[in-house]
Amino acid sequence: MTEATDKVIDDLQKNMKKALAHLEAEVSKIRAGKATPQVVDGIVVEYYGTPTPISQVANITIPDARTIALQPWEKNMIAPIERAIIAANIGLNPQNDGVLIRLFLPPLTEERRKELVKRVNVEGENGKIALRNIRRDSIEMIKKMQKDGLSEDVAKGLEGNIQGITDKHIALVDQHCKDKEKEIMTI
Repeated sequence: MTEATDKVIDDLQKNMKKALAHLEAEVSKIRAGKATPQVVDGIVVEYYGTPTPISQVANITIPDARTIALQPWEKNMIAPIERAIIAANIGLNPQNDGVLIRLFLPPLTEERRKELVKRVNVEGENGKIALRNIRRDSIEMIKKMQKDGLSEDVAKGLEGNIQGITDKHIALVDQHCKDKEKEIMTI
C-alpha cells in the first residue's frame, strides 16, 4: 500500500467517526421521558441582535427527572428565551415565573414513544446514508488511483477493506438506534 491509499483509508475512518458523532448528537436530542440539557441544545436566542445558543445566555439545570430549569444571566433575557423555546417547536411549553423558565416534560404515552422511535430510526437511516456516501467517495478515489497506475488487485483489496469498515460503522449505527429505542420504550 502506498501513502496515498493509506490516506484514503484514514480519511474514510475519520469521516465515518464524524458521521457517528453527529448521529449520537442528533439522537441524544430526542427526549426519552427524562429531562436532559440536550433537549434545549440547538435552540438559538437573539442576544443583542446576535443569534446565540441558549446555553450561553442561561444556566441550564435539571431539578428533577421531568423538569428543565433555565435561569437567564440577565433578567431582560427571559422573554427572548421563552420566545426561542416556543419557536424551536420542541413540544414543550415554557413556564415563566419572572426569574426562572421551567420546562415540564410530560410522561410519554405509548403513541408518543412509537413516534419518537420512528424519529430515531429516521436519524439512523440518515446516518447510514452519510456512511454510504463516505464509502462511495473513498471508492471513487481508489478508482482514480487505479487509472493512475494502482494495480487492480490492490484496488480490489482496498475496496473490500473500505466495505468492511463501512459495515462495522453501519452496525454501530444500528446499535445506537436499538439502545435509544430501548431507552424510549422503557417506562
